[in-house]
Amino acid sequence: MGKTGYRFLAYIFAGLGTLGILLPVLPTTPFILLAALCASRGSPAFARWLDNHPTYGPMLDNWRQNRAVPLKAKWLACSMMSLSWLLLVVLGAHWLVLTVAGGSMMAVACYLVSRPTAS
Repeated sequence: MGKTGYRFLAYIFAGLGTLGILLPVLPTTPFILLAALCASRGSPAFARWLDNHPTYGPMLDNWRQNRAVPLKAKWLACSMMSLSWLLLVVLGAHWLVLTVAGGSMMAVACYLVSRPTAS
C-alpha cells in the first residue's frame, strides 16, 4: 500500500476517532492511534497536525512515551467487547464462534488492562 492508501486510512481513522468524541459507544483512542500510525507513513503534515492538536496530541504523547491508555477508554473497550459477546450468545452463535470471539476479546482486554493508565 502506498502513501495514498496510508493517507486515506489516516483520514478515515481520524474521522472515526472524532465521532468517538461525540458518540459514547465509539472509542476515540484506538482510532486516533491508528490515524497517527497511518499518517506517519502517508502524510507527515497530517501527522504533525495530530501531534499538535489540543485533544489528540496529549493522547498520542501518552501512548508513545508510556504506552498508557486513558481509564475511560479501557472501561469503554472492555464494556463494548462484553456486550458484543453477550449479543452473540443471545443471537445463538455457534459455540466455535463464541469460543474464538470470546478468547480474542479476552486477550485484547487483558492487554488493554495491563497497560498503564493515562492521566
